[in-house]
Amino acid sequence: MTEAPITDPIRMRALAHPLRLQLMDVLAELGEATATECAARVGESVASCSFHLRQLAKYGFVEPAERRGRERPWRRTADQLTTRPDPGVPGSLDAATELGRLHLHDVVRRAGDALARVDEEPAEWVGATTLRSHTVLATADELVELAAAMDALLAPYVARRDDPDAAPATARRAQVVALMHLADGQ
Repeated sequence: MTEAPITDPIRMRALAHPLRLQLMDVLAELGEATATECAARVGESVASCSFHLRQLAKYGFVEPAERRGRERPWRRTADQLTTRPDPGVPGSLDAATELGRLHLHDVVRRAGDALARVDEEPAEWVGATTLRSHTVLATADELVELAAAMDALLAPYVARRDDPDAAPATARRAQVVALMHLADGQ
């Protein structure tokens, strides 16, 4: 259920909204959810969540799941979204930059929230909370290879989202973030 990289600036801009990114995260976590369930998770109104879910559907990011009685749940159309600017498509680079900045802001906000609560966690989770930053010398092709290697390394852990019974009983949701960019503009 993975999707080819998104290069269309219209689709990228449709995704570039804080609530839409939150809704995508909720659906990634729960598999499927109604607008009411999403609203309870993100602290927004049901009407707002419903509107943004319909917008996400319009651009192919979510779709209706099987109805549960009167409930109308939604699910993601792909388990992972990758955006790549296409130099041949006007506006693609600007849209990818805008979406990337918004997503990074959301990741940093969530990481800050987690760090603010770390003193409430058991010692083993405090010790497992890490921030690593490395400056490397690499070519563009090598960074692409590194990203693919990291995806392969993480794949068994990501797969547990769809089969939580495969995880150890003590497993919890954790965020792993990788960002690769030029360090000095060279």
